[in-house]
Amino acid sequence: MELMDKLKVLADSAKYDVSCVSSGSSRKNKPGGIGSSMPAGICHTFSGDGRCISLLKILMSNCCIYDCAYCVNRISNDLPRTAFTPDEIADLTINFYRRNYIEGLFLSSAVVKSPDHTMELIIRVVRRLREDYRFNGYIHIKAIPGADAALIEEAGSYVDRMSVNIELPTSDGLRLLAPQKKKEAILGPMGFISSKINETSDNKRRFRNSPEFVPAGQSTQLIVGATEDHDLGILKLSEGLYKRFGMRRVFYSAYVPVSNHPALPQAVKPPLLREHRIYQADWLLRFYGFKAEELLDESHKDFDTQLDPKCDWALRNLEQFPIEVNKADYFLLLRVPGIGVRSAQRIVKARMVQKLDFADIKKLGVVLKRARFFITCKGKYIDKLDASEDFIRINILAGSKQPPMVEPGYTQLSFLPPSNQAMLQGLRPWMALSAPTGEDVAASMTGEL
Repeated sequence: MELMDKLKVLADSAKYDVSCVSSGSSRKNKPGGIGSSMPAGICHTFSGDGRCISLLKILMSNCCIYDCAYCVNRISNDLPRTAFTPDEIADLTINFYRRNYIEGLFLSSAVVKSPDHTMELIIRVVRRLREDYRFNGYIHIKAIPGADAALIEEAGSYVDRMSVNIELPTSDGLRLLAPQKKKEAILGPMGFISSKINETSDNKRRFRNSPEFVPAGQSTQLIVGATEDHDLGILKLSEGLYKRFGMRRVFYSAYVPVSNHPALPQAVKPPLLREHRIYQADWLLRFYGFKAEELLDESHKDFDTQLDPKCDWALRNLEQFPIEVNKADYFLLLRVPGIGVRSAQRIVKARMVQKLDFADIKKLGVVLKRARFFITCKGKYIDKLDASEDFIRINILAGSKQPPMVEPGYTQLSFLPPSNQAMLQGLRPWMALSAPTGEDVAASMTGEL
C-alpha cells in the first residue's frame, strides 16, 4: 500500500481516540534541534462527528489481535488493514512539521502480535524523532496495556505525555465488550507512570538536570454510552483516577455505533450532549472544589441534559442559597451558577475596596441571567423573584436557547477525507437534536459555569 493510502486509512482509524489536547508541557528544548513543545498550539482538525482532534494523529497499525466489540479496529471487523514502519512515521512527522502542517505527534496503535511488540515499535518511532531528527516538538503516545514496565519507562523518557485508555467504566463492562482486556493490565501501567512522574519530580527538585519522564503528565479516555453505566459511576471513577494516579485529564467519548454486536446499544445517534455534561462536571471536580457525590447521588444518577451540572446541583440544593456576594468566601462563590473561577477571583479582590452591587459584578464577568437567582448584593436580590425550583428552571432555560455557535464557511486544514471536513458547514441532522447550545459552547471555551 502506498504511503498516502496508509495515511488515509490510519488517520481515519485514529479519529475515535479523543484523549489529546494542546500539550500543556513545560519541557525544555534541546539546543540545535527542530520544533518546539509550546504549552499551547498543537494543530487541530475536525472529524466527521464533530470532534476537534490533534495533528498529526495516526495509528501505527490497525491490525489488532483483540476483538473489542466497541472498536472499529477489532480483529473480526472487515476493513482495510495496514501498518506504518517506524521510519515512515518519523519521516512523515518531520516532513509535515517542515511544511508547517503540524506542531506535534499523537501516536496510538492497535495491538500488533503482543503488547510488548507494539510498544517496541512505538519506542522506535519516538527514539528516531528525538535522537536522529532532534525533534523538540510535542509527542503524545499511548502506553499499551499489558506492556512490560521497562518498555513504558523507556518510552516515557522520550515523550511529553502518555495515556492508557481505560475505555469502559466497570470491570463488568470490560468482561462483556472486551473480554481479552483485564482491569489490572490497564491500571498497572497507570500506577507505574504515576509513580515514575512523582519520582522524577522529586529528583528535579534536588538535581536540576535530572532526566525527565512524561513532563506533561498522563491522561485516559472513557467511552460514554457503550454500556448501561450511569453518570454517577463514571464521575466517581474519574474522581478516583485524578486522586490516585494524578491524571492530567480524563477524556470522554460519546459512543459511536460501529458494529451490530448484541451487547452494544443500538443507538441512533451518539450521546453528544451527555458527553458534554460529563465534561462540564469533570471541570467542576478539577477547578471548582465539587465532589462526585455532591453533583449526583443514588436518587439522581444521571445529569439533567437541559441544565449544566452546576445549575442542576444548585436547583437541588436551594436551601444553601442565596449567597451574599460581599461576604461569601471564594470557594462558596464558585458554587454559584454564573460565577466562574476568574469572576470569583475578581469579586474577592474588588470587594476589598468597596461594597459591590449587581452592576459591579456584571462588569466583573458574572453571568447574571443565571446567578441572579442565587445571590444577593448588600442583602438584596436584583429584583423581586420567585425562589421556587420550577420558576428558576423555566427562566434559566428560557435564557439559554440559542442556536449553536458555528461559523458557516469556516474550514481548517485536515488530513481526513473531504466528507469528514463538512462538519462546520452546518450540523448533521442527528447532531441538531443533541448538540450543545451556543451558551454551552461558550461555557466550554471560557470555563465559566
